[in-house]
Amino acid sequence: AQLVESGGGVVQAGGSLRLSCTISGLIFDDFTIGWFRQTPGKEREGVSCISNVDGRTYQPDSMKGRFTISKDEAKSTNDLQMSDLKPEDTAVYYCAADSRTFSATYYSHGDLEYWGQGTQVTVSS
Repeated sequence: AQLVESGGGVVQAGGSLRLSCTISGLIFDDFTIGWFRQTPGKEREGVSCISNVDGRTYQPDSMKGRFTISKDEAKSTNDLQMSDLKPEDTAVYYCAADSRTFSATYYSHGDLEYWGQGTQVTVSS
């Protein structure tokens, strides 16, 4: 499987950015696909994902309100719309996928099978 993120860049605080993950080599609907982010010296944290069980979105409480995940099955893409960005949102954002039945446990631990290379998002103040 191959996951390729795009859409990262530099944005001013309060701005918006849309990340896209293009996925190939796997059956799209069979996988939970989601986003994580990581900054140097900090643990990787989950941002949002779409469950392969019922297609619902799972999102940690700290990420609710400004991050919206969506998917386009025809294009095999999974997007993350980010709004009202803050300097503390600066991080490398990763797309990840897993074939197991969705579990908030493995998602919250970042224990997914396939990962993209990441895309840098920098929010300037």
